[in-house]
Amino acid sequence: MPIIDFTKTVYELYKDNEEIAKILEEIGFKDITKPNMINTMGRFMTIPKGARAKGFNMDEIKNEFIKRGYEIKE
Repeated sequence: MPIIDFTKTVYELYKDNEEIAKILEEIGFKDITKPNMINTMGRFMTIPKGARAKGFNMDEIKNEFIKRGYEIKE
């Protein structure tokens, strides 16, 4: 089971597993798959920080990753 560490930046997560950007896009982070977004905002933004900025519910994000077979690390 893959692990997603919510303390890591989106850039770090993307480097380890490019599928994460696609999942985030499907959840509602529409701009995340743009290469310049991963390399700029993604370098300091974690998923929880991004969720707060966008007004997304973290429990829903966690549940989506769990549904896709990920183990959550916080």
